[in-house]
Amino acid sequence: MSGNLPHLKPISKKTTMMPENDLAPEGRSRDEKSPSRSGRYLTVWYDGACPLCRREIALFQRLDRRGAIRFQDVGQAEAACPLDRAKLLARFHAQEAGQPLVSGAAAFAAMWRAIPILRPVGELARIPPVLWVLEQAYVCFLRLRPGLQKLMR
Repeated sequence: MSGNLPHLKPISKKTTMMPENDLAPEGRSRDEKSPSRSGRYLTVWYDGACPLCRREIALFQRLDRRGAIRFQDVGQAEAACPLDRAKLLARFHAQEAGQPLVSGAAAFAAMWRAIPILRPVGELARIPPVLWVLEQAYVCFLRLRPGLQKLMR
């Protein structure tokens, strides 16, 4: 209890030091046991101008009930981008805390691992031949993406 440690103040769940885009789904603040509080989280960069991408990210935001993923819309001026924006817009990118930036199927696999219900699929993607197949499927999707975007608008 904080009574034993007078120099510590309790943290209010309503008051956080996180940026607005670091909110859990439905705008809730992350609780003290959240992965972001311990420094273990995943950041994903996505194309917020893409209707297909927005729908997909909305699904993952709903599934991310623990608040383990920070979603960054590359189109927002305040988004911190580890690469040139054009490169981030060309492929899906993600970075686990303390790990290298990954893209394509590897980025999706990292995101799946951050969501408990999808974790088995993400773990399966750690197997090199499985990741290779997923990457080939992702490359095919990238070729179809412009046409799919037109259909979604």
